[in-house]
Amino acid sequence: MLKSHRYSCYGITAILLWSCLIALSRSVSEQLGPIGGAASLYTVSSLLLVCVMGLPKPSRFSKSYLLIGGALFVCYEIFLALALGMANNRHQALEMAVINYLWPALTVLFAVLLSDKKINWLVYPSIFLAFFGVAWSISGDQGLSVDQIAANIATNPKTYSMAFFGAIIWAVYCNYTQRVAKGQNAIVFFFIATAVTLWIKYALSDETGMVMTTSAAIDLVLAGACMGAGYALWNTAILGGNMMFLATMSYFTPIFSTLLSSVILGLSLSITFWQGVCMVTIGSLACWWVTREKPTSKVSASKEVQSSL
Repeated sequence: MLKSHRYSCYGITAILLWSCLIALSRSVSEQLGPIGGAASLYTVSSLLLVCVMGLPKPSRFSKSYLLIGGALFVCYEIFLALALGMANNRHQALEMAVINYLWPALTVLFAVLLSDKKINWLVYPSIFLAFFGVAWSISGDQGLSVDQIAANIATNPKTYSMAFFGAIIWAVYCNYTQRVAKGQNAIVFFFIATAVTLWIKYALSDETGMVMTTSAAIDLVLAGACMGAGYALWNTAILGGNMMFLATMSYFTPIFSTLLSSVILGLSLSITFWQGVCMVTIGSLACWWVTREKPTSKVSASKEVQSSL
């Protein structure tokens, strides 16, 4: 029993470490630029992931998984990184993060549309609650207002679009990899591909040269450590942890991420914003709960939880 609790604690720690990445990504982009900062961050993360997980052989993976799954992964990561980095301010960056957390509900929606199985009708109000939560968060303190949402989006339509389409892409990625990956995990290759793509984009952009300060270097190392240590702890947690507990906790990531980001970035968030985050969390958790299937083994359980992170 104590051993199981210890493994579950490893899983919780991994979730908390990953929840810090939104704030650290924004901090790095403020110091090194949206594109250059993202490229640097994914380079450091790739190196640490190689140290933690090793570099698997390409021959172990199917071509469709590497090419299509990799393309979806790279697009998502770039959209999210640039949405966070190009946001007008730190508060708007957190709005990008909330929009990004629509992907669990979208994943369930796409799975429902593609499935021939009978679906619990509660999934639809759960999906609606998640979307309503996002709208509530970005409406501001005046309450839900279509005009206010439109005005907020108009201040930076590119970042809002990247955050929203990024959530759609990740939902497609989750459904696709579940069908074709067959237990494979090419996350290291995908991170390397993301870093290379970002460096190419940086070289072709008009972004000014980066100046690596001590503060930027520290944030880079911290972000990379959160990524590498998170995966190391997670891989350990799924060996002996309570998978149902870890799956449930993983769906509270929007709350953990918003809380830690507000502390790291020094933001004071309104009650309205927190209410929206809670709606997104509850809606996503409800989507998973009403559509979940009891895993037949610990391996299948771990795959279910990994797709929620």
